[in-house]
Amino acid sequence: MSPSGDRCECLSPENDFSDVDRDVSGDRSCKHCGRSDHSPSSTGTSSSVVYRAFPMDESEKLRRIVTASVKGFTIGAGIKGGLALFSILGRLRRRKALTAIRAEGVFRNSEAIVLALKETLRYGLFLGTFAGTFVSVDEIIASLGGHRRTAKWRALVAGLIAGPSMLLTGPNTQHTSWAIYILTRAAVLAARCGIKSKRFGRICKPLTWAHGDIFLMCLSSSQILSAYILKQDSLPSSYKSFLNKHGGKDIAILEGVKTMASGLPFSNVEAIKKYYKSIGVNVKLDPEMKIPCSIVHGNQSCSGHVLSFWVQSFKRSLPVYLPVYLIPALIVHRQGLLKRPFSILGKGLLGTARSSLFLSVYCSSAWMWTCLFFRIFKKCNIPMLAMGSFPTGLALAIEKKSRRIEISLYCLSRAIESFFTCIADAGYLPQSKNLKRADVIVFSLSTAIIMHCYAQEREVFRSKYLNVLDWVFGVPPPACETPRCKNS
Repeated sequence: MSPSGDRCECLSPENDFSDVDRDVSGDRSCKHCGRSDHSPSSTGTSSSVVYRAFPMDESEKLRRIVTASVKGFTIGAGIKGGLALFSILGRLRRRKALTAIRAEGVFRNSEAIVLALKETLRYGLFLGTFAGTFVSVDEIIASLGGHRRTAKWRALVAGLIAGPSMLLTGPNTQHTSWAIYILTRAAVLAARCGIKSKRFGRICKPLTWAHGDIFLMCLSSSQILSAYILKQDSLPSSYKSFLNKHGGKDIAILEGVKTMASGLPFSNVEAIKKYYKSIGVNVKLDPEMKIPCSIVHGNQSCSGHVLSFWVQSFKRSLPVYLPVYLIPALIVHRQGLLKRPFSILGKGLLGTARSSLFLSVYCSSAWMWTCLFFRIFKKCNIPMLAMGSFPTGLALAIEKKSRRIEISLYCLSRAIESFFTCIADAGYLPQSKNLKRADVIVFSLSTAIIMHCYAQEREVFRSKYLNVLDWVFGVPPPACETPRCKNS
């Protein structure tokens, strides 16, 4: 700001106006100081976000740190508390059906509530501390080294230092799945930076393939679905429960397919017969069979099984996606619901039906492709399971384009964790006894990349993520070009 205090240097003629917005009247206004210039000779605007033209005073820095911490805590506690609430409501509903152990149920439910409150507080502290630490380190480095001189690497260091705040979720709580997922998000951002880079653009060009998300889903499906049959212990418990529910097969059936694929003696014939008898089907199983189709679908044909399984799977999928679409519609579009309820609810129901169709086709096609490969090659082994589950990922094409990359990255992170768990258990990956919290290291490196991209390569983010980050951390200003800022 000039000594007279009448005008912000962002609006000075020597500035390139990259920190200036125009209002509807054509006047220029600084994003950070809020001052306006009503000069008709003002020209040139830019949508890029840049640093304030003058350093914040100590009270403003403290306010930014406190605000980021509070908002981070709110997000962490809100998300974890909401998930815990749904979990508790589910326990209370199940308790009503278990009247024989009502007293024990009361104890367990009260214990679950206490645990949920602790978890909510921990995750709130984690994200609050992460946000507060990032902003604090960002401001400290800027004060010591200057805003412009440190702009290119400051967010990278701040994100790296803030990463270990994950330990606040519990010193003994491993978050391998979470860390790998954040790593995949960081890798996507880094790839987008490479694509637009002159130096690495040619190398990263294959990453611009329009159907890369579907290929990643196929790749992930090959590992995940093979692990679902062969080694469920390599999958996180919550994800394993999800697969067991939507896979639609009893554990005896899965064990039978696993035994045959592994080349072991077929020993659980009676367990499979007992299961089918419990659902009213008398099935004949040959211990010398070469392909497990009769194990998977009993007396049904392969095509008949796929059709009936799809109908059942679609019914199981609807309750999964109904709250995913309708709850945000009720919260985000609550005002619009009064004006155009049919339009908003209609889109929510259409989205629910589309995503449910994707999940049901995905699950039913998993059995369809494996049966097809078994019958074509007349054998069942581990490579055949991996090959048969690969094209299952094609079902992702049913989903909206904007949701495909999110789903494929989520599944990719699960597949990576499962893959490395399998090769570690097989003895091909040496385990370090000194590295107890590799998840924290991976998470810290990932957040360093993400926060660097947030500060320096904002265009690689989608707007919905960028809006959330801006709300928590404040708009990150790259170095400005005014003479006063250049000397800071």
